[in-house]
Amino acid sequence: MEYMSQEGYEKLVAELRQLESVELPKVREAIAEARDKGDLSENFEYHAAKREQARLLGRIRFKQRVLEHTRVIDTKRLGSDAVGLLTKVKMTNLANNASMTYTIASPHEANLREGKISIKSPIAQALLNKKAGDIVEVRVPAGVQKLRIESITL
Repeated sequence: MEYMSQEGYEKLVAELRQLESVELPKVREAIAEARDKGDLSENFEYHAAKREQARLLGRIRFKQRVLEHTRVIDTKRLGSDAVGLLTKVKMTNLANNASMTYTIASPHEANLREGKISIKSPIAQALLNKKAGDIVEVRVPAGVQKLRIESITL
């Protein structure tokens, strides 16, 4: 079972609708056009469209399974005293005094550009259940980082 925010859930539902109602009909139309051109054994357009259809159907099935096993978290019931899913954590890297802020999100909502890291990432795993003021050591590909948690908010 996966947990995510209402916003993430709605975004996933919108992506699924886009795939089913826009992308898939385009591919089916491309297959029909390519089929009308005759011999299918040497028809590159037909085979490319079929591959695209298989890829799209795979993405649709994946998103359907994710939605099937997802529960939306009621953020009103969350506390901000410790790091957990959907909390925003401001921290400082003690090696270079760099400040960073991340929101701990479900793997399906993670997006570094938006400042959302997966709860399954090494940094999030090290931060889970820690409180403001705690110093955490995180093993990352570049080595071990020491981070001090400055604040936790929802």
